[in-house]
Amino acid sequence: MLPVLTILLLAPLALMTAAGVYALRPGGWPQRRSHLSEGAALVAVLFAVAAVLMLLDGGPVTLEAPFATWLALRLDSVSATMMLLVAFIGWVVMRYARPYLDGEPREAAFHGLMLVTLAAVLLLALAGSFAVLVTAFGLIGLSLRALLLFYGERPEAKRAANKFTLVWGLGDAALIGAACVFWLDQGSLSFADITASAQDGLSLAGKIGLALLILGAVLKTATFPMHGWLTEVMEAPTPVSALLHAGIINSGGIVLIRMAEVVQASPGSMAALVMIGGLTALFGAVVMLTQSAVKTALAWSTISQMGFMLLQCGLGLWTLALLHIVAHSLYKAHAFLSSGSAVQAVAAVRKPGPVAVPNLKAVARAFAIALVLYALVASGFIALIGPKSEQALALGVILVFGVAYLVAQGLADAAPAALTQRTTLASVATALGYFTFQLIAGGLWGAQLPAPPVPGALEWAMIVLALVSFGLVAFAQSLFPLWAHHPSMAGLRVHIANGLYLNTLLDRLIGGLRAQKTS
Repeated sequence: MLPVLTILLLAPLALMTAAGVYALRPGGWPQRRSHLSEGAALVAVLFAVAAVLMLLDGGPVTLEAPFATWLALRLDSVSATMMLLVAFIGWVVMRYARPYLDGEPREAAFHGLMLVTLAAVLLLALAGSFAVLVTAFGLIGLSLRALLLFYGERPEAKRAANKFTLVWGLGDAALIGAACVFWLDQGSLSFADITASAQDGLSLAGKIGLALLILGAVLKTATFPMHGWLTEVMEAPTPVSALLHAGIINSGGIVLIRMAEVVQASPGSMAALVMIGGLTALFGAVVMLTQSAVKTALAWSTISQMGFMLLQCGLGLWTLALLHIVAHSLYKAHAFLSSGSAVQAVAAVRKPGPVAVPNLKAVARAFAIALVLYALVASGFIALIGPKSEQALALGVILVFGVAYLVAQGLADAAPAALTQRTTLASVATALGYFTFQLIAGGLWGAQLPAPPVPGALEWAMIVLALVSFGLVAFAQSLFPLWAHHPSMAGLRVHIANGLYLNTLLDRLIGGLRAQKTS
């Protein structure tokens, strides 16, 4: 046990040690020494690889402190995946940050805070008890607030930091409340003990603790309507945005996945996740389409993706939710770090000419073709591999709705034949990729996570609601070019671009608008 514990702790300890060195000189830092943060992050990657190898050799293990069993770390396929993912993204971000911050007056302080934040996220990924989880969240909140205030003279940075502190603090309070309730009910803070007791059902206290757990998780993932702070963190340096959107914002999903058996013991909690996640996914996606600034559009994309991840959790598709986190983290880190050259890249793309606008008939045919192709691919996989859960099939239909938009463009009267062929192939490739990645995710993490529940009346109601909601939005998006130039759309677009002013209401509640005016 001791070698495993040592390997797990050495990754965050290496980062904290390097952060301490930077704290000795928080001002400027000679270029030849600024490699320290990148080197520490690379060491964390190596320790993460070592942890994966130890997992493959010895299997999953829970490590508890002999003097305090409520201090526990968990090494299994889920935590090892997250540890490796966080360490790798952290190394990439720190490598990017070294030349990006070169010459800043508080360069060393920035590197130190980034390393502390990265160490806290690693500790969060390894948490095996509420005590470790809450400690990691608290450390993340403190260090990330300091990073958001790196340019503290900017009123926008202060407003964003205040809103982040409010929402993040409420999430911490909810998780602390959940920990207290589970402790009083079961006498343990260990995830393993709480999960084991949930197999026999949840008591009233257990349901209250679960409700607080879900509240904390959704607050950590910037879900509707407490999403506004995430769209304003662009006042911090780009590496902060990359680490936040590619790693920290996933923390709520990790909490739910770690407590999957407990969450799945309550159908009402699963339904709540479907409704909150689905609404956030649709809202974020619609607002994202109206944004002109690259980073702001990426922020709204993150809100939408986190909502979709919560929807997957609510459907009991835990392995796909974890796969979503991994894929989104890698994509979003690249998107933020390359956002500076996005405008030039788009300008350099050869313009294909007028966009083919599909009519109602073409859109209807597109959705029918996409669904038929998906049904054929799904039937083939079921025949070869075996039956799939109703939730997994429904999620695939939602993904195909998005591809149907491309197929509709290919079926427009003005579309060339090559475009029609490419969009049809895209629909087939999406269906094939979905089921293939589902098999891979099941092989990697299926042994550590529960299978989707057999749908009852409530589950079927949530599935139908999700299908109808996403289908209507996708259908309306496909038809948008037909009525985009109507006079009433100009005003609606302004309202949507401002997120229906929900963020402004939060600003008014916390005095953010008044602080900006005073500055």
